[in-house]
Amino acid sequence: MIDDLWYKNGVIYCLSVATYMDANGDGVGDFRGLLRRLDYLSGLGVTAIWLMPFQPSPGRDDGYDISDYYSVDPRYGTLGDFVEFTHGCKQRGIRVIIDLVVNHTSDQHPWFKEARSDKNSRYRDWYVWSDKKPPHADQGMVFPGVQKTTWTHDKQAKAWYFHRFYDFQPDLNTANPHVRAEILKIMGFWIQLGVSGFRMDAVPFVIATKGPKVRKPVEQFDMLRMFREFLQWRKGDSIILAEANVLPEDDFEYFGDDGDRMQMMFNFHVNQHLFYALASADTRPLAKAMAETKPRPATAQWGLFLRNHDELDLGRLTKAQRKTVFDKFGPDKSMQLYDRGIRRRLAPMLGGDARRLRLAYSLMFTLPGTPVLRYGDEIAMGDDLALPERGCARTPMQWSTEPHGGFTKSDRPDVPVIDHGPYGYQHVNVAQQRRDPESMLNWTERIIRMRKEVPEIGWGDFKVISARNPAVLIVRYDWRGNSVLFIHNLDEKPHEVTFATGLPGEAGTRLIDLLGDDHSTANESGRHTVMLDAYGYRWYRAGGLDYLLRRSDIDQVQDGHPG
Repeated sequence: MIDDLWYKNGVIYCLSVATYMDANGDGVGDFRGLLRRLDYLSGLGVTAIWLMPFQPSPGRDDGYDISDYYSVDPRYGTLGDFVEFTHGCKQRGIRVIIDLVVNHTSDQHPWFKEARSDKNSRYRDWYVWSDKKPPHADQGMVFPGVQKTTWTHDKQAKAWYFHRFYDFQPDLNTANPHVRAEILKIMGFWIQLGVSGFRMDAVPFVIATKGPKVRKPVEQFDMLRMFREFLQWRKGDSIILAEANVLPEDDFEYFGDDGDRMQMMFNFHVNQHLFYALASADTRPLAKAMAETKPRPATAQWGLFLRNHDELDLGRLTKAQRKTVFDKFGPDKSMQLYDRGIRRRLAPMLGGDARRLRLAYSLMFTLPGTPVLRYGDEIAMGDDLALPERGCARTPMQWSTEPHGGFTKSDRPDVPVIDHGPYGYQHVNVAQQRRDPESMLNWTERIIRMRKEVPEIGWGDFKVISARNPAVLIVRYDWRGNSVLFIHNLDEKPHEVTFATGLPGEAGTRLIDLLGDDHSTANESGRHTVMLDAYGYRWYRAGGLDYLLRRSDIDQVQDGHPG
């Protein structure tokens, strides 16, 4: 049945093994430490863990330069430790998805070493070569301002190789059927060890045509169907969560018209307009972005997020919108990156204001899709701008007031823990927030629990209701005879809003506050009036709390859309 799809209504938690907890005492997080923290994640209420790369790597790009796809970096443990971890997750009802980084390898991967050493090697065509430097080598860089070219000369190979990312990450030639077969083998290997799917890195680049004569890459979308078919043959409910920062008109190319390609994609379009809304208190472009990304196959789902482990990419905004976000959240050049984004965590971007943080996460949890939470967000961790590039927002998890935040017993952690300022581990940590019922941690646990009790968000159809106030966003979801409604005030000033739910009978008359006691009853004309504090929000269920008795077992059509 379609409502068995686990990824439609859950909470995904992203973390790096290297920065979560060190049980080995060498200053680097490991699977033994992560296993010890599974009860914490279970208590938080997450339904899936997304692991950033943990395979062997020279570590020049936080593990995204992989040198062996079939093992675990010795610093993090062994394959046995990994299997113990996936087994521990299964015991607690938590699924595991891992990064699938197959656009490129490390230049230290045995495939590339053999390819560069022998022109007749079977691995030569696993990469992309040119005898001469292509004329467009200074175009298409992923990291402008840091990366100077996409083609680098290799003395040993006596040829130029293509790299969409850094020069130590040569691109795989995914047009080669042997490379595609290897990708399937990699997926099959990790599925066998207990994972439920993959977050596929840089999907548009993986499927794009590559070569010295390619001026405008063409995406080979059939490749996505091949990946999905293989996964579902091996494990029926496994998924691919695609990192694809594409325009809305291309969404169905990745999902597939019949939902036969990617099960999930990150909604970068909504993410960027959400930050503009937070910066400007104008929700209209956000509502437009939601409408533009609304069409999707029944089995497909968006991944909704605020911040991730990369920079906040603002490339889809207009020049004026981008300036507004930069001025508000990253005015200093040290906070910006790659001429397009902000490299900060959310808490310092919002000035540490608990009202604004909770508003932002309330928005994320109530936008159409599955929320993706990053480690440390639940305690409002900060960043260390002294660290280079994206490393500033990839510092170790802060567990307690013990040395190095309880992350490690080592005197020298591999990545420094934030130990100064208002976001230092002495002030921001799990142990202290556990004891404070009003802390960000306890708020997040409560909001996750409530989010899991409103499956209408993950499964239902949505409608933006007019608030006649650009600072206020009102969204209603309908699914199987029930409706929920969410109101957010993005302004620093209080606002009173009057609206009609658009629902008949008692459902339109009574709104039950799910997070407090501010219930609402419509006036004689069927309109509700709600007073919102600055950065205030409301979660309402329409009708009454007997909704489970009224829920239909099948999707019905009302007002021209599923309900």
